[in-house]
Amino acid sequence: MQTVQDAPALRAAIRGWRSKGQTVGFVPTMGNLHAGHQSLVKLARARTDRVVASVFVNPTQFGPNEDFERYPRTLLQDQTALTEQDCDLLFAPDVATLYPFGAEYSVSLHVPQITDMLEGAHRPGHFDGMATVVCKLFNLVQPDVAVFGQKDFQQLKVVERMVRDLSLPVMVMAAPTLRADDGLALSSRNQYLSAEERARAPLIHDTLLKMRELLGKGHAWRALEQVAAARLMRAGFVPDYTVIRRAEDLAEPAEGQRDGLIALIAARLGNTRLIDNLLFD
Repeated sequence: MQTVQDAPALRAAIRGWRSKGQTVGFVPTMGNLHAGHQSLVKLARARTDRVVASVFVNPTQFGPNEDFERYPRTLLQDQTALTEQDCDLLFAPDVATLYPFGAEYSVSLHVPQITDMLEGAHRPGHFDGMATVVCKLFNLVQPDVAVFGQKDFQQLKVVERMVRDLSLPVMVMAAPTLRADDGLALSSRNQYLSAEERARAPLIHDTLLKMRELLGKGHAWRALEQVAAARLMRAGFVPDYTVIRRAEDLAEPAEGQRDGLIALIAARLGNTRLIDNLLFD
């Protein structure tokens, strides 16, 4: 696997593949890779001739009280993980490559409506930074296919809307959430959990399953949101939201709607903020 840090080297490699008629898949990440990230690369590998992954801890999607400085930088381990999945090229730019005028003076992209709720409401500016850097990376890599994990479901929806609205020639693919044996969604932030917190953390997934079960038995979705929040609080979580939404656009479902729904939870456990979701179909 080749590792490059600058745009000319990245484009030269991709230009060589394109000259042979090869398709390009892309997996953007912030590094500190785990099996969930590797599954994204595996999916891209199955759908395209060549695979590019990026590792870039994007400063513009972190809020002032979030963990940008302590976010793990593990490039050597990431290179090993990507090599194991037959990734062809790792793009690992520095901040100046993606933000040549500085992050604070960069062009910023805003995807309206879908970014104003849930994660967007609790992390102001997060999706602007995410959409901006993903658009920059799409411009640099110009992939045929880009793969995103369903664990960050709202992020996936924001990227899909951005691609459609800007008419970007990229097919966005969703990869299923990978979980530990006890149901906890794999995440780089899981390493921040203490042993006792890690033992409690699977309650989030269990709560999502319970929400799906009770909705199927005819319970009202608004009541289930309150039940889920109370269940997590009793176990020591501090929920930001426990909601049921339409999967297509994350809007509130109509009364009595049962199809095309998703439950989403964001909650703090100690100093760690965890997110997860479950499609009901």
